[in-house]
Amino acid sequence: MAVNFTCSFATLCCCALWGFARTSDAMYVPPPHSTMTPGSPVPVNTNNPGVRKAARFGVYRYNNSSNDLFLFKESQINRALVQIVRGLKYMLHVEIERTVCEKREHSGLDSCNFQRKKNLQQMLRCYFEVWITPWLHKAHVPVALCR
Repeated sequence: MAVNFTCSFATLCCCALWGFARTSDAMYVPPPHSTMTPGSPVPVNTNNPGVRKAARFGVYRYNNSSNDLFLFKESQINRALVQIVRGLKYMLHVEIERTVCEKREHSGLDSCNFQRKKNLQQMLRCYFEVWITPWLHKAHVPVALCR
């Protein structure tokens, strides 16, 4: 009985998130017939719009906590996992690079090109954990490790 309830609950959660994902390009959630279960991280395509948005949240967190004069921007997403835990938790391995935009300009990152001057170029490898709660329109980045 408990196993049947757990399977039914997991299916209901996947259906609810799948329905939301169909109306939003902000995340990837497999269809209800998937073998993905809550709590199990699964690989996801690094070009997925939800992954790209989560990576950008990670970069914002890095930029807000660094003392660098210039903004950084994601240059490549090497690996991505997603886990259903009261929303979606993305675990990302991302390369970020220094841009030509200074922090004080408050430019949008989309319009920032990567640094062209050799002596100012810098690339960092980062691990970000990004929790997205779509029904609350919230994103939280508890882990942003770059080196």
